[in-house]
Amino acid sequence: MVMSWLEDYKNKRTTAAEAVEVIKSGDNVHIHPGCAEPITLVEAMTARAPELENVKVWHLLTFGPAPYMAPEMAPHFRHVAYFTGPNAREAVNEGRAEYIPIYLYEIGNLILEGFYDVDVVLCNLSPPDEHGFCSFGAGVDVTKPAAEKARNVIAQINPRVPRALGDSFIHMRKLTHIVEIDEPLKEMPGAGEVSETSLKIGRYVAELIEDGSTMQMGIGEIPDAVLASLGSHKDLGVHTEMFSDGVIDLLEKGIVTNARKTLHRGKVIAGFILGSRRLNEYVDNNPVFEFHPTYYVNDPFIIARNEKQVALNSAIEVDITGQVCADSIGTHIYSGFGGQVDFIRGAAYSKGGRPIIALPSTAKGGDVSRIVNTLRPGAGVVTNRADVHYVVTEFGVASLHGRSLQQRAREMLNIAHPDFREELERAARERKLL
Repeated sequence: MVMSWLEDYKNKRTTAAEAVEVIKSGDNVHIHPGCAEPITLVEAMTARAPELENVKVWHLLTFGPAPYMAPEMAPHFRHVAYFTGPNAREAVNEGRAEYIPIYLYEIGNLILEGFYDVDVVLCNLSPPDEHGFCSFGAGVDVTKPAAEKARNVIAQINPRVPRALGDSFIHMRKLTHIVEIDEPLKEMPGAGEVSETSLKIGRYVAELIEDGSTMQMGIGEIPDAVLASLGSHKDLGVHTEMFSDGVIDLLEKGIVTNARKTLHRGKVIAGFILGSRRLNEYVDNNPVFEFHPTYYVNDPFIIARNEKQVALNSAIEVDITGQVCADSIGTHIYSGFGGQVDFIRGAAYSKGGRPIIALPSTAKGGDVSRIVNTLRPGAGVVTNRADVHYVVTEFGVASLHGRSLQQRAREMLNIAHPDFREELERAARERKLL
């Protein structure tokens, strides 16, 4: 087969240092997030700091050290966070970076509409196939629409990037600079040993999941505990913004078959993955998986087309009327909206859907209740009380949908830690909720 694109590909090859020379002061640079972060390109961009001023760096959660967010980099780079990860919290809360509270499904469309400017994209792609198409691999997310709009697309062509299938490709003609590199992808370690508290929560959540349900799957102890509790379930499906290694075992055991999905039957649908090398290798060229940008995957009305859609999300604290804070501790920004509301609403619209918030009843070794009378001053309400159907702790399930404030207060008291119930009950009585 004649590969007409090959000569163009060869002409675009360069070094990382030369490629990032296209970044100019005042530019908006989008970085491929998660396990797909292009570390070599990020380091090359940061090395140019003395030559640059007021470059805005945009991305979702990244796992690298983010040297462009160091205090001394403030005159050169300013990060704009769609989601505030551990490497960005200090900068955001000190005012050296910005945080955008936004539903994940909205970001891609705002990029495509030109609301968010994108001058340069730094991405990590699979080698081109015989037709010249490269896969976004571990993360289609919002990077694909960013690459479609950017003036310059600087790509690490990396054989470690899985050839993820679906709406997950970009032709090398769209790439302006190609840096060939063999660099391990960032890995997201598993939660490790799952606590007894999380196992109890997992069992309660599993009881809410019916055979034939389609699941949103996250990462962490509670999602791992839920997955471990699904051993007797049948014909589960997956439609999720992201997933980790746990999905492999469910597929291989025949628990996840996607056979009863009412949208994309037979397929796991996702926007990105956060996991290990094993997961990247499992996804590579595997037709079970279909990746799409998050403006599609996280669209509540797309999600709702899956009957029995289960949405499982967590929170920092939930008040006794069902208001959920998930992005801040008081006024201190901790994370972001992510896809929580996208999937909670999608599951609520779904026929037979189950929107679930699951969290331990306490934090800080049991000293602080996460079921509270009122949210902390300044805390953001990510999911409002009308959207919340179920809240689960290790003490059971609170069913809130369609219930009055008084009924909700009683349900929430029943799942609070016993050490805090008397205090919460007293507060509820003062509010005339009991």
